[in-house]
Amino acid sequence: MPIDTHTKILATIGPATASKQMLEKLIKAGVDAFRFNFSHGVHEEHAERLNTVRELSTKYGRHLTVVADLQGPKLRIGTFTTDKVTLKKGQHFTLDMNEAAGDETRVCLPHKEIFAALKVGDKLLLNDGNIELEVLQKKASSAETLVKVGGVLSAHKGVNLPNVKLPISAITEKDKKDLEFALSLGVDWVCLSFVQSIDDVRQAKKLINGRAWIISKLEKPSAIDDLDAIVKESDGVMVARGDLGVECPIQTVPVLQKRIVKTCRKYGRPVIVATQMLESMIYNPTPTRAEVSDVATAVFDGADAVMLSAETAAGSYPAESVAMMHQIITQAESDSSYFARIQSDKDLSDCDDMADAITYAACEITDILPNMAAFITYSASGFTALSMARERPTRPILAITLSEQTARRLGLVWGIQASVNTEVFKDFTKLEETAVATAQKAKVGKKGSYLVITAGYPIGMRGMTNLIYTVQL
Repeated sequence: MPIDTHTKILATIGPATASKQMLEKLIKAGVDAFRFNFSHGVHEEHAERLNTVRELSTKYGRHLTVVADLQGPKLRIGTFTTDKVTLKKGQHFTLDMNEAAGDETRVCLPHKEIFAALKVGDKLLLNDGNIELEVLQKKASSAETLVKVGGVLSAHKGVNLPNVKLPISAITEKDKKDLEFALSLGVDWVCLSFVQSIDDVRQAKKLINGRAWIISKLEKPSAIDDLDAIVKESDGVMVARGDLGVECPIQTVPVLQKRIVKTCRKYGRPVIVATQMLESMIYNPTPTRAEVSDVATAVFDGADAVMLSAETAAGSYPAESVAMMHQIITQAESDSSYFARIQSDKDLSDCDDMADAITYAACEITDILPNMAAFITYSASGFTALSMARERPTRPILAITLSEQTARRLGLVWGIQASVNTEVFKDFTKLEETAVATAQKAKVGKKGSYLVITAGYPIGMRGMTNLIYTVQL
């Protein structure tokens, strides 16, 4: 099953897509990677679903990517004596550490870190930002607030604190257990939720120790303040527009999305645009016009992947959602202005090693050699392939790597079709033969067209991309 788009689709597995039959439908509809959301479900469910994904990967000859998304430090209020309460604008409402059920005047907020960080005048948002509170007085274990925007509130709703950097780790004890379990299953990427600083990424890297690549989910204003450093430290980034749109003024989200994507392009890090992309398809067989435009915008921005959340996890039309997203991507990428758009943001300011220089030069060859079919990238670790994808070339990128793990990691990266070859090449003849066979299997090019190969010399040396080589089909 060939990959026919550059932009990849990441779909979330949930109750609506847990069966082998439905996962197979999603793959046929165009899914490249699956997200396992550890905020829901139990380990046994995740293990069973992952085994099914691996089985289907083999069946369809695909290196399908598996992403484990850690829950992170979810901040929630306690319970109420009734099913729900109504907070009215202008009233006072107290948050405290008292575990007793709350009412219209108070509720438990069992997070001492919040009270330690709060200041008078700070804003708290409850229930996905639908209720807004302003801190009037603060003590060590309580805060009196003024209701600025009222509404209905029920138990265990989330709490967001815009512009407040909390003294908590992005990795909870639950996350540590989930992480070790996910790594034992052999997941390819791990999503780190609620990243506040580069230190969060470094902590995760230490725990993961190279067993998977790390995606930093950007949903806190403090992460945006430290954007370049976090992107450089991460292996990939997700524009988590849900909480980002609560923590930051909602009108800034499109601008932040473009800024994050551009920064990831600058440093050659894969970037995923996520949340509410085809939200209406949770209940309806077709999306809104605005949603179609939203997905296309992410494609035109040059995102590596776009993500489906509840649309595939719990929606009524999971396969239709994937098929629609695939159609939107195909339409956007077939536009005559597509490559001009995504290449206009090319930033060479961070091209500071041999691999960057080689891949940039290789892409420039397409302007001189119009009869060029594809790039062949020999990449043991995957980083040379990432460097090639960063350039967003007009020709397919066929990455040949030594391990299944690297091939699966690259399944989330723009434009890359990965294959595994464990042979040790001792001369250029074998290098040429493998490149030609890979292109023919991928059905790219025709007799007489050229392949541009990037590799390391001496042949087979890891971490030494220093060679551009051409071969004719």
